[in-house]
Amino acid sequence: MSKKQLRVGVIGCGAIGREHIHRLMSVVPSATVVAVYDYFEEAAQKVAAAYDGIEVFPSGEAIIESEGVDAVLVATTDDTHAGYVMHCLENEKYVFCEKPLALTVPECEEMMEKEQAIGKRLIQVSFNRRIDLGYREMKQAIKDGEIGEPLMIHSAHRNISQAPGFETDYAITRVAIHEIDITRWLLDEEYEEVQVLTVKQSRRTSGDWLNPQLVMFKTVSGQRVDVEVQTDGAYAYDIQCQVVGEDGTLNLPDPAKVWKRTNQSFSYSLTDHWAKRFIESYDTEFNEWAESVVADQLVGPSARDGYVSCVVADAMIRSRKTGRPEKIELVEKADIY
Repeated sequence: MSKKQLRVGVIGCGAIGREHIHRLMSVVPSATVVAVYDYFEEAAQKVAAAYDGIEVFPSGEAIIESEGVDAVLVATTDDTHAGYVMHCLENEKYVFCEKPLALTVPECEEMMEKEQAIGKRLIQVSFNRRIDLGYREMKQAIKDGEIGEPLMIHSAHRNISQAPGFETDYAITRVAIHEIDITRWLLDEEYEEVQVLTVKQSRRTSGDWLNPQLVMFKTVSGQRVDVEVQTDGAYAYDIQCQVVGEDGTLNLPDPAKVWKRTNQSFSYSLTDHWAKRFIESYDTEFNEWAESVVADQLVGPSARDGYVSCVVADAMIRSRKTGRPEKIELVEKADIY
């Protein structure tokens, strides 16, 4: 692709879609949104009216097939991701897909097979923690050997609330999916087995799903990882990660805040929403994605990463039901990944 401003079509104008459209139009100089579609036409019309140069399309497929669209952003409901992504591959068009890449492992495998047939990566999955400055600093410290060989990781993913309709499995497929990805990225290791344990349940849970849950991984080299997944009733939206190494530890810093000492107390504020915690990483993520598409060489999380997260999530859900660790079996990694 020649050096020009990337013309992006957005499928899905809900909350996350609107945030990404604003980001692409205001903080990503190498991209602009030219087309939108939403199942609820009013939502698409509202977005188009807020910006110059955006056309409302009659369907997501029409956006994908348009010669005036260079790349597509999929921000629709989870069950529609696979269909839109496959249609992008059939048209050999770059696509940025919100997680999950698909709801089933066979769908992910089909996407990887199609990419391999094309001969290059076209899919990027939104695992934006890889772009967060704190996580990047942790990975660099591990790579530089600052704490020796990593032995284990202790993590927590805490949420204040969930939208109506939340289910027990979503604690894995929509919440812990971030830890599934970021942990294997930090350690540069695949998982050998995973397990989910139920623990004493929180009275603060507003629905009838299990909350919290304890998620555990074992990597192929024997490293152990535990993740506390609290999906409702937490004191704040709070993400914690500690890497324990042979020679030291790494702790994920909270975003920069003013530390206050008043009334014989010490405090600093925490956020109440994921978008506030990771806003800078989203900005960087889309800048890097747009530039890599213009350069015709993706560098962010791949279809393979989306596939692995789907395999691991399925195994975790089985583990919760069986009460036993579940083995992870992956297809061979293709050269394009």
